Amino acid sequence: MAAHEAELTELVRSSRFLVLGGAGSIGQAVVKELFRRGPRKLHVVDISENNLVEVVRDVRSSLGYIAGDFQTYALDIGSPEYDAFFRHDGEYDYVLNLSALKHVRSERDPFTLMRMIQVNVVNTDRTARAAAEAGARKYFCVSTDKATNPVNMMGASKRIMELFLARRSRDIDVSTARFANVAFSDGSLLHGFEQRLAKRQPIVAPDDVRRYFVTPKESGELCLMSCLLGGNGDVFFPKLSDDLHLITFAEIALNYLRGRGFEPVLCESEEEARALAATLPDQGRWPCLFSTSDTTGEKAFEEFHAESDDVDWSRFANLGVIRDAIVPDPAGDAAVAAFEERIAALRARGSWDKREIVELFTTMVPEFHHQETGTYLDGKM
Repeated sequence: MAAHEAELTELVRSSRFLVLGGAGSIGQAVVKELFRRGPRKLHVVDISENNLVEVVRDVRSSLGYIAGDFQTYALDIGSPEYDAFFRHDGEYDYVLNLSALKHVRSERDPFTLMRMIQVNVVNTDRTARAAAEAGARKYFCVSTDKATNPVNMMGASKRIMELFLARRSRDIDVSTARFANVAFSDGSLLHGFEQRLAKRQPIVAPDDVRRYFVTPKESGELCLMSCLLGGNGDVFFPKLSDDLHLITFAEIALNYLRGRGFEPVLCESEEEARALAATLPDQGRWPCLFSTSDTTGEKAFEEFHAESDDVDWSRFANLGVIRDAIVPDPAGDAAVAAFEERIAALRARGSWDKREIVELFTTMVPEFHHQETGTYLDGKM
């Protein structure tokens, strides 16, 4: 960031930005990175009215004010109201889409799965098309490490999203970023640790799932770098060391509790952990339950790129760039059109099952190997 600060600041100061999904954890981090550099225009759209209030309070309390036009809008980007909003203004140089259904637990039922397709794929495509038609310079959105050799529906939906973006990249420059886990982001297991302490409840985590983590600020910086400095079709990802960054959730839980002044107490069952939560905290101790992961769609490790990808390791000190990862392809266009038609038919029919969606995903992403165990995260503490 230091090496490219002058270029980044100049680009932000001279440009107009629309941030979609800007009130989520990553979205708020991106908004702050843009706000602190004084953009000409910064409009933030999110479906969560309450989180938008926090965006405004946060930037006012930490950064103050900018000379540019800063406004927030509580809108669903798949709605007629959003379309009217964009037609009314629509003058943006950069459109950044941070909205997503991101949880593996979302693949439990076919109805949430269809909404995942709507949010992660359809809404991305329609907002990218609108940005291109309005003459925007760049469209950026967030992918995921789980899009590489996906084993869950969320990861596969993001890979399909990339295929849709490849079609749009003929009309507008597109770049994305693949993430490590953003520490303490809303809805994450680490965020859940904070909730469990606040509610005096046990800490639960898998002891066999290892993950990379970045801070919220680092996530905002990664998005900014990809949006402003990425070429058409580039995918940015953090360079991470196994020795420094790869860690199990159970290890994090132990470190977290000790950092908060509690000694972890390992329990054998949910019942024991719940019972001990009533007394241990008063003794400076906290009940923990660690177990082997057996839920559907859980990937044991993360990978940001495939072996066949053309990765530029030298351009940035701490970022890798997959070159030409999102490029137009006639065969891909045909597959995207067939996917659109099939999804529209299912929605028009008014009923669908998970098997139909899994088969459709597998057709679109041949490397997708769905792992169905019959057990889901909502069935566990």
